[in-house]
Amino acid sequence: MKGIILAGGEGSRLYPLTKAVSKQLLPVYDQPMIYYPLSVLMVAGIKEILIITTPVHKKIFENLLGDGSNIGLNLSYTIQDKPRGLADAFILGEEFIGNDSICLMLGDNLLYGDGLTKILKESINQVEDNENAVVFGYYVNKPEDYGIIQLNQNGEIVSIEEKPSHPTSNYAIIGLYFYPNNVIQLAKKVKPSLRGEIEITSINQAYLNNNKIKANLLGRGFTWMDTGTHESLLEASQLIKSLEKRTGLKIGCLEEIAFNKGLISQKDLKKSLQNIQDSPYKNYILKLVTRNE
Repeated sequence: MKGIILAGGEGSRLYPLTKAVSKQLLPVYDQPMIYYPLSVLMVAGIKEILIITTPVHKKIFENLLGDGSNIGLNLSYTIQDKPRGLADAFILGEEFIGNDSICLMLGDNLLYGDGLTKILKESINQVEDNENAVVFGYYVNKPEDYGIIQLNQNGEIVSIEEKPSHPTSNYAIIGLYFYPNNVIQLAKKVKPSLRGEIEITSINQAYLNNNKIKANLLGRGFTWMDTGTHESLLEASQLIKSLEKRTGLKIGCLEEIAFNKGLISQKDLKKSLQNIQDSPYKNYILKLVTRNE
């Protein structure tokens, strides 16, 4: 399975911050926002990742992340010159995806919780063994603000609604999706919505119509946040600060995840220090090196 991170868009909800910088490069406490979705794909065991961004920001992402080889990944980049919907990612990424299945994650989503590795691997198995699409449901207080899934007593999806006036469920679909390879052809067949975009809801509805979509519900042990507003960006930073202060462990540290997943060696981890400026981040990596010597 390969991965795509959507890091484009205008970030209008975060204006004027996004007048000068990509939303996905804004800090969530002590790391760039994009580190968090990238870390989720790494935890899932996905090594080949395409980052879709804008013409203005592509070079900045390349400067930040490079080709990913320093953390055991193969990163590539492509441009979405204007907003055409989330599902446009599968059309833009057709050559990158090739014959593989695909995981799509939004670059402004933060997902954290014990047991995440297990649920991600189960999702990949659903896609690759059964050719099912997989979405994730998270209980929210204002479901009318989100795409919503309604489940029956067996945990099967019976309906999908986009920002309904009268929600039938409190389970929002978060910005993490797993699809078999045929999602490319489905995306090509989707008619743009009234706002001129290829909607991800249309993709999910097509899988539902064929009884080929499953839902994983994230319980109280998980935290999911869309960090695309001023308030949620601040809340996410406060959450990360609190968790890291309490445990002394970083969330979304790419070098640490790469080392723990066996993507890089102890020698590679130590070598990475040469390219990190003196900072608390470098001190954290140094402690990780020392503990494992």
